[in-house]
Amino acid sequence: MGAPLSPRSAQVIDLDSVRQRQLAQKTLVRLAPELDGLEMVYQLASDPDSYYGMPLLAWGLREDGHVVGLVPWMEQLTDCHELHRYEDGRFIGYRDPETEEIFSSPPDHKADELASAAEYFEYEPSGDITLIQQLPDTLGTHALCMNQPDSPWHMKPVYGWRLYSDGSVDALLADEDKAKMTPILLGDDCLYSAKTIHQSVYFFQRHIANRILEEDPATLDALAMVVLPQK
Repeated sequence: MGAPLSPRSAQVIDLDSVRQRQLAQKTLVRLAPELDGLEMVYQLASDPDSYYGMPLLAWGLREDGHVVGLVPWMEQLTDCHELHRYEDGRFIGYRDPETEEIFSSPPDHKADELASAAEYFEYEPSGDITLIQQLPDTLGTHALCMNQPDSPWHMKPVYGWRLYSDGSVDALLADEDKAKMTPILLGDDCLYSAKTIHQSVYFFQRHIANRILEEDPATLDALAMVVLPQK
């Protein structure tokens, strides 16, 4: 015999709305550059006994009030806590190279800085997506840009990052033919948002980008595994 039905009317739960609310809570509302050399520590499935360090580009304040470390990773500026698969990289914690301390929470001074800045530069929502903030890239990040799967790729230095009112972040690249002054700085007319021009963009640390440019065989083989579609 089945269980008796509740006399209360059934409540329909819109799972898509729930997911949208959860995503909205993770939306970035403010960025702060990391200028003291703190790192993200992570592990890889291919070498589970080793730990790797990667410099943090910035810290981000989310809509839900949490502060997270951010690194250029694969196709976007990524929240360290979103890296949870050994295959692609599993986040372990943050590290201060000077003291070699590993910790799980962002430094208090960065949380205070972000909260104060968000309060001072309070954004009033509107129907249009607008530019909220720009940060220079301090890591020598490079973007591998492709417009078609079979077209030539281009490796371009990243000059900065833009945070928009919908929480999206895009990299700033340069059209060198339009550059009028050197060095290229934020605000120069030659800069453009990567996603507005290139179909696919992958981000690499400076030393990996230089190996790609030097056509190091092992690096190119690993690159093909990452960016080329598997048949």
